[in-house]
Amino acid sequence: MFVTRIKICGITRVEDAMAAVEAGADALGFVFYKDSPRAITIDQAKNICQNLPPFITSVGLFVNASNNGVLDIANYLHLDLLQFHGEESAEYCEQFNYPWIKALRVQPDTNIEMAIESYKESKGILLDSYVHGVQGGTGITFDWSLIPQNVSKPIILAGGLTIDNVQQAIQNCRPYAVDVSGGVELSKGIKDHDKIKRFIHNVKNSL
Repeated sequence: MFVTRIKICGITRVEDAMAAVEAGADALGFVFYKDSPRAITIDQAKNICQNLPPFITSVGLFVNASNNGVLDIANYLHLDLLQFHGEESAEYCEQFNYPWIKALRVQPDTNIEMAIESYKESKGILLDSYVHGVQGGTGITFDWSLIPQNVSKPIILAGGLTIDNVQQAIQNCRPYAVDVSGGVELSKGIKDHDKIKRFIHNVKNSL
């Protein structure tokens, strides 16, 4: 049976990271984008990463960042995976000696298959909702029927996922992984540990 992986994004506190790990999360996301309400400093992230047990993937999220900015953070934290959430080209993403995924903000006319082919070296494609001027963390779902079947890359589904809709999302889309931030929060950047547990429980008990 295929098990959907789980990433909890927008982690800013050690206690939230530990709650996610204990509940069964596979990956934790750290936002290095100063305009995000979930932005974290490199030293805050270092404190969290040092406390993570083995086999938990640390993901650094960047939005149109400078080359040196990405490398400095990735090297300092020994990140496992880079996530590019802006308008980065494939050439830009490929220059770093790290595995990476590319986020696509889905609109009704987005050609997802063509976009996936443009990022051939990515480890996966994260599909998020498009909201003008907002780079992720929208809290809004998109039309899941736009996702093509049998694409060539693992799909990470994001955008407005909650305790209430994640099972339906998995049944409809069969993603490799789901990515949640606002759906398990008390306030922006502060996680609700009970919601994390319930979200992960619902993912693991999806049909």
